[in-house]
Amino acid sequence: MSALATVAALRATASGDAERLTTVRHAHLDDTPFVLVPLTLAGEACAPLAALAGTDPDIPVLLTVRRPYDRTERFGFVEGLAQLLLPHLDECRAAPKEPYTAGRGKDKEERERPLRAPQLLVPNAGGITYMRLLGRLTRLRAAEGPHAVAPSVPTLGKWLTWFADRAEFPGSCLLQPLTRLLSTHWATGQSPTENANLASLLGWIEPPAGRTGAETAREREDPSAWPPAGPATDPVFDRTLDELITQYDSAPGQRGPEAAARRIDHELRAQMLPTWQLMWQGIRLLRELPPGKHVADRWAFDRRLFGEYADYLDDDGRPQARRDHAVGAARRLARMEEAQVRYDAERAYDDPLVMAEYELTGEAFTGVVTARDEERTVPGARLGSTLWRPTLTVLCELPVSLAAGTAVKSPPRPGQKAEILDVVPDGTGSAVLIQLNGGFDNKRKPPAPPGTLAALGETVTYTSIDPKSMPSALPSEEDTPWTHGGPPQPYEPTDEDAEEVWE
Repeated sequence: MSALATVAALRATASGDAERLTTVRHAHLDDTPFVLVPLTLAGEACAPLAALAGTDPDIPVLLTVRRPYDRTERFGFVEGLAQLLLPHLDECRAAPKEPYTAGRGKDKEERERPLRAPQLLVPNAGGITYMRLLGRLTRLRAAEGPHAVAPSVPTLGKWLTWFADRAEFPGSCLLQPLTRLLSTHWATGQSPTENANLASLLGWIEPPAGRTGAETAREREDPSAWPPAGPATDPVFDRTLDELITQYDSAPGQRGPEAAARRIDHELRAQMLPTWQLMWQGIRLLRELPPGKHVADRWAFDRRLFGEYADYLDDDGRPQARRDHAVGAARRLARMEEAQVRYDAERAYDDPLVMAEYELTGEAFTGVVTARDEERTVPGARLGSTLWRPTLTVLCELPVSLAAGTAVKSPPRPGQKAEILDVVPDGTGSAVLIQLNGGFDNKRKPPAPPGTLAALGETVTYTSIDPKSMPSALPSEEDTPWTHGGPPQPYEPTDEDAEEVWE
């Protein structure tokens, strides 16, 4: 937890209500997100028990498994989920497309990406694990031969695995747990572990009238009134469920099992409905926050990846390998690290509260422009040539840790490169001399276009972090040296991949 987040948590503890951590929303929210509230059978890693799913807050679709130990019913549950989610994916794919340019320099290429992409929201991080395990369980199933499943089952499994993989990348909004989204924007007076409880977290953020967040959160720790958000169930409910399943298995005649099945469905729905309503409450709260400037760019990248994977399934369609090979794992790790650095920098550029964290670590500073030299020039590379390089003097109330020669940028003018020329202590603060190296609408001589040069008396922030820093370059797979295993062999699924003990 950062220093400012710790202070916000202490303030929330003192006041009894949540404190805002951001001024804007740093995540995309689709107009029609696909919400999934799953439950699993206690004692097994991924035994589907029930789910509420859909895109309409008023009409959730209930999926249940009356015999959770019956593998045929489990895959029937997956088939029902596929009938809900796959048409939603196809609807997004059918949306109009927009052109974009991929690559740099000579490798630039004009492509198209869909204007829509699906967004899946689950209550907590356990929902991500559930989807990853469900994808692993289903993506290698065979649609022919012994123990065949419906063709939609392995297709859904491939998509679930892809969504779960993308959820590991910072900034991606294709699959997100709501508790993570809310905790990123609000600080509560409870621990991060307690913030994983969606009911208590929302109790802190939006308590009922006349109640504090702390009081509401304490009340919502009662599982009988506020069932767990899943995928694990409450142990007390497990005993009730076991009795209902036993009655279902032993019910006589034709109407007996039907009545028992209705009781199971009723109890499972009652367990998930409060979480379903909390999900849409949290979505509403997040929608009330204005989006950050970089949110649209990150969502455009998500839409691009969605379109590319959909095309891959049409062209090839092989399921993901059980494990990444060495080269693929290294490249994936590098992409995740770059995504984290880029996401952190973009949040700071979009939000002064996030940028304040970098001021505390010495990677940014804020001050007032006290002087500027708009006419300044320096010798160019060619003999007798000059370059227009205006300067700003920024007076900061706090000491500045960045050294002379450091490249910096200002969030309101991200396209303007700058460099620190000198840092002079001034009482308790510092005076920083900054040279501007461009960003004047391609003008090479003064005067600067209006707004491109900070005015005297203007408060400015400069930082050494850059959301557009170049990513690291790794060799292509075919150029992998022998010391690192050489070029990896492509993954080829076999019949053994789908084998499972059925006794």
